[in-house]
Amino acid sequence: MASYIAYLRKDKGSDYGVEFPDLPGCFSAGATLEEAKAMAAEALAGHVAVLEEEGLPVPPPSSIDDLTSDPERGDAVLFLVDLDPSLLKPERVNIMIPRNLLGRIDAVAGPGGRSRFLVEAAEKRLAR
Repeated sequence: MASYIAYLRKDKGSDYGVEFPDLPGCFSAGATLEEAKAMAAEALAGHVAVLEEEGLPVPPPSSIDDLTSDPERGDAVLFLVDLDPSLLKPERVNIMIPRNLLGRIDAVAGPGGRSRFLVEAAEKRLAR
C-alpha cells in the first residue's frame, strides 16, 4: 500500500486543512485532527480513483527529502496518509427506514436509485 505525504495546516479560528503536494487539487479539512486525518484518507482515495477512471497517470509518492525544498510547504506539518482504495468500495448495510419515507425517497431518487440518494444526502449533511 502506497503512502502519500500530506501537508497539515491550521490557522487560528479555522479547521485543520490538508493538501497533498503530489496530487494538485487534492485537499481536505476537518474540525478536529482526527477528522482531518480521516477526511484526508478519503480525499486521497477518491482523487486517485478519479485519475484512474479518467485514464490519467497517478503520480508516485514523493519522499520527505523530495519535499524539503518545496516552496508551498511553508510551516505545514507533514504526515503520511495510506492510499486505501477500499475506502471507496460500496458496502451493503441493513437499515430501518419508515415505509412512508422510503416511498418518498423512491419517488424522487432517479438514476442510481435509493442507494445513490441516501449516499448523496449523507454526504451533503456531513459536509456542513
